[in-house]
Amino acid sequence: MSNSSSLMTALDDYVTARDEAVAKARRDLSVSELEAAAMSHIADEPGIRPSDLRGRLGVTAAGVTTLVDRLIGRGLLRRELDADDRRVNHIHLEIDLDTEPWAALRRFPREVDSAVRAEPAEVARAAAEILVRVTERVRSRL
Repeated sequence: MSNSSSLMTALDDYVTARDEAVAKARRDLSVSELEAAAMSHIADEPGIRPSDLRGRLGVTAAGVTTLVDRLIGRGLLRRELDADDRRVNHIHLEIDLDTEPWAALRRFPREVDSAVRAEPAEVARAAAEILVRVTERVRSRL
């Protein structure tokens, strides 16, 4: 098997394993893909405004309102009014995405990041160059 096909096999295995792990975590926690994405954005930007969250998720204003209301109803989020402008609210998590069982929603990418960082620089650089070439080939076919 060539290095190229070994890499493609490894990438396919990675994508499959990642997708399965994230889907299982969402099923176990009864969270949709959009809800998980929203919570991840809110964890990265505590106090995010609904309009900013809407832009990150690519949903309508009504869609983000419905989503946020649903997650507030489940006790996963809370809204806080802006101290300076009472027309503005900020969204915060009521849970910690870095503790179990919620950490499962974001574990896989972080574990992969840690594994990549543990590799020698020349290995990571070579893998990155291969991924850039593969990505460019795929894009040129679109």
